[in-house]
Amino acid sequence: MGGEPTSGAAGAPPAAAPGPGGTPKAVGIVWALLGLNTLGSAGAKTVVPLPRSLIQMATMGALVAAFALALALNPRLRIRASAFLFLLTLLLVPSVIASVQPDVGFGALFRCTRLAVFVGTLWLLSHWWDGGLTFVRYHIRMYFAVLVLVAAGLVVAPGTAMPEYYGGRLVGALWPLTPPQIGQYAAIVIGLAVLLVLGRRTTAGSAAVVVVPSLVLLAMTHTRTATLGLLIGLVLAIGSLVLTSAAARRFFAWAVLCATVAAVAFSSALRAWFLRGQSQENFANLTGRAKVWDALLAEPRSTGEKVFGTGLGDKSFDGLPIDNSWLAVYDEQGLIGVVVVAALVVVIGGVALLRPPSLPRACAIFLISYCAISSYTEVGLGDASAYLLHLALAASLLVAPAPPAQLPVAEIPRRRIPRWARR
Repeated sequence: MGGEPTSGAAGAPPAAAPGPGGTPKAVGIVWALLGLNTLGSAGAKTVVPLPRSLIQMATMGALVAAFALALALNPRLRIRASAFLFLLTLLLVPSVIASVQPDVGFGALFRCTRLAVFVGTLWLLSHWWDGGLTFVRYHIRMYFAVLVLVAAGLVVAPGTAMPEYYGGRLVGALWPLTPPQIGQYAAIVIGLAVLLVLGRRTTAGSAAVVVVPSLVLLAMTHTRTATLGLLIGLVLAIGSLVLTSAAARRFFAWAVLCATVAAVAFSSALRAWFLRGQSQENFANLTGRAKVWDALLAEPRSTGEKVFGTGLGDKSFDGLPIDNSWLAVYDEQGLIGVVVVAALVVVIGGVALLRPPSLPRACAIFLISYCAISSYTEVGLGDASAYLLHLALAASLLVAPAPPAQLPVAEIPRRRIPRWARR
């Protein structure tokens, strides 16, 4: 997914003093600010009502601060060539073309600018993408901090954190987060932490501190997509380690055994949790999503709207959420956007399959498979979102490490031998 670092100035030194792992500690702050930007401004009702304008100011301010700090850390613009980032940049083309139409509105251009700054920040951070696990730790810490905030809201105001209008599912009581968002963050934290344990990059005790509360929060969200994405993603990721890791083989065997026993012993409880009290008909049409999808596809469109879309929006159709990344991209960025996003997923997935077995590769496979599964009932692949941040992390794990720089060897001066001695 990447090659040698390139720079606007040849032979320029690194922009900032690296930490113990070779990456400046401030890079973790940039990553956390990107995560804050993707939390969104719409969701559940909070204990203290937060004006949406204030939340948008905080999230957009985080993105601007992330870009400014990344530029300060990398003023020479040293970047790594990346097919992932190239395709992500190419996605800006249909976004801008559709958003500059006079009847679209200022909001679409604002979202295009946000996406451009988001992608630009990732380009600046690519200088430190080396196929290591540094950004995985940033990712876990960032989203676990969000989960701690959710747990604090549950303790402070249980009624607000599990409201009736969401069917008693867990929401963010201190920051407006929906159950699918919380489920997504919990699933990503659990999956990455489990893989770090299998790769012996952390202790079981340290991982349990993160995994156990995240599992509890995931169960309280009743989020089926996140649960399936976690299970399938871990199966694929651990399967990629089975041939090279004894720990992965043992974990896989025990997981299959426990899952079989649980499926037999708690089948009725699992079925009830999965249905969430819905009827078979409501479950079959994906809680009404299928009706929105059919209406979106049946909507008459001009040739320009089919090719370039209608401009970046709030991922809704006739006031109802689309809840499908591919249809949202088709609606907002047209067929060109769908092709670019599909190429992005296929390329990064193909690179992951071609890499030799390793822990970074397993983490990348988990993230890619999770995003691919979630794209069926969640949006985000075509705009600045947590899903693009997950895929960016996967891309950073698939970068081939740069070969160590060879120091120039000083030429040893040859001793002059007199002519008579040579004879």
